[in-house]
Amino acid sequence: MESSKKTKIPSQTVTLSKEELTKSIVHVLDSIKKVKDVQEKSKEKKEQWYDKIGIRGYAQIRYNGLFSSNDKVSCEQCDRSWGTTSTAIDAKSNNGLFIRRARIVFSGQILPNVYFYFQPDFASSPSSGVNNFAQIRDAYFDLSFDPKKEYRIRIGQSKVPFGFENLQSSQNRLTLDRNDALNSAVANERDLGAFFYWAPSKIRDRFAMLVKDGYKGSGDYGVFGFGVYNGQTANRSEANRNLHVVTRVSYPFEIGSQIIEPGLQAYTGKWAFGSELSTGVTTQDKLYTVDQRVAASFILYPKPFGVQAEYNIGKGPRYNKLTNTVDVSDLEGGYVTLNYKWDLPKQQYIYPFAKFQYYDGGKKFEKDARSYVVRDYELGIEWQPIKAFELVAEWVIADRTFEDSALPNNRQRGNLLRLQAQFNF
Repeated sequence: MESSKKTKIPSQTVTLSKEELTKSIVHVLDSIKKVKDVQEKSKEKKEQWYDKIGIRGYAQIRYNGLFSSNDKVSCEQCDRSWGTTSTAIDAKSNNGLFIRRARIVFSGQILPNVYFYFQPDFASSPSSGVNNFAQIRDAYFDLSFDPKKEYRIRIGQSKVPFGFENLQSSQNRLTLDRNDALNSAVANERDLGAFFYWAPSKIRDRFAMLVKDGYKGSGDYGVFGFGVYNGQTANRSEANRNLHVVTRVSYPFEIGSQIIEPGLQAYTGKWAFGSELSTGVTTQDKLYTVDQRVAASFILYPKPFGVQAEYNIGKGPRYNKLTNTVDVSDLEGGYVTLNYKWDLPKQQYIYPFAKFQYYDGGKKFEKDARSYVVRDYELGIEWQPIKAFELVAEWVIADRTFEDSALPNNRQRGNLLRLQAQFNF
């Protein structure tokens, strides 16, 4: 048997000239560069400013018609569907279902040092019986001066930094309405102005956590704030070329497992009357009426028990029924809210709360700088079964005196049950 023979295949050596080798290297480098260019273009496309805009919002549906013992108890500034008004057709006309809020927020860090925020409300009620008008609530830009955004200036229409509950969003607040005492300083909490805010990045993160984790925070308005604003309230033109000046200091301290946030704030300016004065009602200085306040705040966040308390004093316009005039008068008032955060399985939350408020003063933006003496008690509970839905029931025991030239003797007392369904998206 013959042995098998192996066949050798001669090896071949490919030899490239120096010129051909250079061309090959250049071709490979060009290919790598093209890939990098495509990646850079793709990256640039993802980082366009309009890709950084977020959209969110919330809506509130209320019903104030249950177990009302006196439909003449009302609060024009709080909720136009509560009680009756001078234009009501009958005693029950304001107590139907009512869209209290319908807001969409557009916001984003469109440039490394420029943040924008735009919030219209589609449920504004400019007059009794006329509802669901679109109106700008917020329209501002934040210009920051450092990479951590600890120093920034806010320009546009935004909340005036006066009072914790005023700054707290209605989306987060437990009670259905803000207190009369501090909220009478700035109707709708907003005005057109420029505000400087400073807070360390660590504290800015803490402000965000207090909202995100359900502790009913106010949001980030800095540890220190200072600014100027028109002083005529939101969506109204300046009337006397005299800017209001405001400042605020507030710091959330961690003490063990608790967080407390004391704060001080003050503003000063001159109020100008427009069409608020009735025929025959006079005031000493229609364009330059003294308007100034100082307030203190104390917040113990609900972990699980919480306390929220504020008080302010000052001077401002107020109707005087004895002389049928609007005079500069002392004012004072505040509130205290006790609350509890009960965590349930599957990220459900229940918040029982109780509130007492008191106010003795005028409301400059209402007819004749309407005079108020308010003593209200509120007992309620908020249930949040899912992040997208909240239900609030609130029992109100009200004692409200609100007087102007049309109603110079008007003290109303009564009780009612108020309900609200809120949808977050």
